[in-house]
Amino acid sequence: MTHLTVNGPVTIDRKVYWSKATGSVCPSDRFLGIAQHSVSPGVREMCCLASLDSSFTRVARSLKQTAQLTLSEDRIRRVVEAEGQTVIRAQSSGVLAASFTAEDCSDGVMVTGADGVFVPVVPETQKARRRGTEAKKRKKECRRSTRRPGRPKRGADGDYKEAKILAFYNQDKSKTHVVATLGDCNELGGMMRREGRKVKLGKAKFSYSVADGATWIDRQYQLNLPMLGARILDWYHFKEHVVEASHAVYGEDSPKASIWQEKILGAAWEQGSLVMLHRLWPYVRRHTCERREALASLRSYVESRTSNTDYPHFREQGYDCGSGPTESQCGTLTARVKGAGMRWDADNAASMMVLSALDHSQQWNDYWKLQRAA
Repeated sequence: MTHLTVNGPVTIDRKVYWSKATGSVCPSDRFLGIAQHSVSPGVREMCCLASLDSSFTRVARSLKQTAQLTLSEDRIRRVVEAEGQTVIRAQSSGVLAASFTAEDCSDGVMVTGADGVFVPVVPETQKARRRGTEAKKRKKECRRSTRRPGRPKRGADGDYKEAKILAFYNQDKSKTHVVATLGDCNELGGMMRREGRKVKLGKAKFSYSVADGATWIDRQYQLNLPMLGARILDWYHFKEHVVEASHAVYGEDSPKASIWQEKILGAAWEQGSLVMLHRLWPYVRRHTCERREALASLRSYVESRTSNTDYPHFREQGYDCGSGPTESQCGTLTARVKGAGMRWDADNAASMMVLSALDHSQQWNDYWKLQRAA
C-alpha cells in the first residue's frame, strides 16, 4: 500500500491475513497507525489549514509548489471534509477539551452568545437535475456509473440552511471558545450544556449571555444554562426595533424620526426599558392605524424583554451590552462556505465550519496532537 506523508508517498509491503470469520486483517497497519487513513496526520493538517481560507483548487496548487505533494482537488476536498466530521465526533465525545475555562478568566466573569446565520446548500431539486444530466451523459457515452453503491445523498429542502453559532468568551475577549452546528435549536441546546461543562461555566463567579433577542435562543439559554446571572438583549438589535418604529411613524428621512429615536433610546440607555415604556405609551394613544400598530409592536417587543433590557444596571456592573464577538464569529466561521457561487451538502458545510471554529478556539494544536497520538 502507499501512505502519503509530508515527506512524500511511502510504499509499504505488508502481509494481509484472511479468514472466513473475520475477513481481511492487517496487524501491521494498526501497529503503524495507518489502519484508518492513507494520508498521514501531517498532510491532513496541511490540507485543512490551507483550506480554511482558500479553494481546494488553490490548495492543490499550493501544496504541489511549496511541499512537493501532489493531491487532486477532489482528494483534498474529501480529506478536509472527512476531517471535519472527525472533529465533530471528538467534540461530541468530550475527547477535545476547551482551550480555557472559567478559572482562567482574570475577573471570574464569562460571557456567552448564540446566533443563527444562513449558509448556501445544495437543494434536492438541484441534485435530482444533476443525477438526470449525468445519467443521460453516461448513456450517450455508453459507460457505467462510478457512483458508490447505496442510496445517493439527499439534498436540502431549500437553497439555504441556518447554521447556529455558540460562543463563550471572557470580558476582555482575549479567550474564545466557539462551536457551530447545522442542526436544529434543540441540538444547539445540547451543545450549550456540553460546551458549558467544558469551559466550567458553573464555576464562574458570574456569567451572562448577550444575544439578539430571538425567542428560540432565549428559551435554549433558559432551559440549558439556568446558571446564567443575566440574559442581555443586544443593544444594536434593540436599537433596530426603535429605528423601524420611528420610520413607520415619522418617515425614514424625517428629522422628527431622529429626534424621537434619541429621546426613546436615551431613556432606555440611561433609565431602563420600564421608563422607556412609560414614555412610549402617550405616543401609542396619540397615533392611529399603521402608526399605532408599529408603536404597539415595539411596546409589546420591549414589554416581553424588560429583564433583558435593564441597560443602566448592566452598564453599572460593567457587563457588555453588545453581541459583537458572537456576530463576528458568525461571519468568520461561514466565510469559507459563502464564497461566490458556492453550494455545499449540509454535512460538508458543517465540516468546514467546525474546522474554522477549531482554529478560532485555539484548539488546533491540541486536536492534531490527539490525531498523531491515535
